[in-house]
Amino acid sequence: MNDADLAASVWRLERSRLIGAAAKLLHDLDEAEDCAQDALIAALETWPRDGQPNNAAAWLMTTTRNRALDRLRRRQMLAREHEALAADDEAAQAHVTPDFVPGLDLARERALLGDEQLRLIFIACHPVLAREAQVALTLRLLGGLETGEIARAFLVPEATLAQRIVRAKKALVGQSYELPPPDQWAERLDAVLAVVYLIFNQGHADVRTELCDEALRLVRQLQHLLPDEGEVQGLAALLEIQASRLPARLDAEGQPVLLLEQDRRRWDRLLIRRGLAALARAEQLSEAAGAGSYTLQAAVAACHARAARAEDTDWAAIVAGYDRLLALQHSPVVALNRAVAVSHAQGPAAAWPLLQALAQEPRLRDYPYLAGAQADVLERLGHNADAREAYLRAAALSDSPVQQQLLRARAAKLRG
Repeated sequence: MNDADLAASVWRLERSRLIGAAAKLLHDLDEAEDCAQDALIAALETWPRDGQPNNAAAWLMTTTRNRALDRLRRRQMLAREHEALAADDEAAQAHVTPDFVPGLDLARERALLGDEQLRLIFIACHPVLAREAQVALTLRLLGGLETGEIARAFLVPEATLAQRIVRAKKALVGQSYELPPPDQWAERLDAVLAVVYLIFNQGHADVRTELCDEALRLVRQLQHLLPDEGEVQGLAALLEIQASRLPARLDAEGQPVLLLEQDRRRWDRLLIRRGLAALARAEQLSEAAGAGSYTLQAAVAACHARAARAEDTDWAAIVAGYDRLLALQHSPVVALNRAVAVSHAQGPAAAWPLLQALAQEPRLRDYPYLAGAQADVLERLGHNADAREAYLRAAALSDSPVQQQLLRARAAKLRG
């Protein structure tokens, strides 16, 4: 691997940790991002001349921290802060990845929350921010998603999402970046779960297995840490079941395959068993308070997982599941998923008025999955020309190469 490719690859993997280390010192996320970016630029300039370091990740961490230390020195910090920096300098020279929080014992923090990435997510989901701002900022900094990808997940314009992130960063300037004690995790848990959920969704949509694997790893850590939280178990159930289908999402030629056309023998039965076990635990925990959104979504996913063949799918149960989910959180995306389920439970003619009504929803106007659902129903109603046009429109709206490929293939089958 050449110098530029190695630097870019390692930087992408380590980006969140680099930002975390700089933010620990600077208490300013904009400056922390700048320091991490400076480290990448330094690698691109230095490695071709001096050769690749033995430990590329440690080199980037040391350079990032040194950039942060330079900025702090320019701020003419107080003597007490200079003493803390001296200790950090020693750690940097030893290529030791620093703790995110000054003054917090690293061993104690790891005992509380053993996964480094999960610690950073808990820290970034700061209670001074509104929930949507927590999730958007954390996804941008730590989830590896671009602003446009996050905006589409929130069904808002990219400029709106960018401004939301800018305001969130400003709100956090000077705030404590400490990991809260366990009795305060609950106030950040909703945002943490949303971050993990959206990381998985982006990976699932684009068949980016590294994102799916990261989300699974994080949710399993949460299961271990918070075994009695119903929605943690519900999210784990949902992600395990969804991940079980990944081996069947592409055919031998790398072409995407629709859910109902997948070879279910390729589904990962171990992940399905894990998911169903987590779902049973989530439903047990939620008997008194009522199931949350992740548990309800997992119950819908379980209907697919339990069907040995596509024609065995209990679509009526899926519609009922979406009814429960809509009663809990009125979302146009949930309503769209319900309409798709209705098209299978009651026929495409029953779903078409629902899709037409959803087309008036401003947040779905440029949503590719709505156009794709319209195309599918039109095709099943025999309106091939209109269906082909809708497939092409959905492909144009999508930014996922996998989805574009699938939609254009379906349009091509209807040509003429």
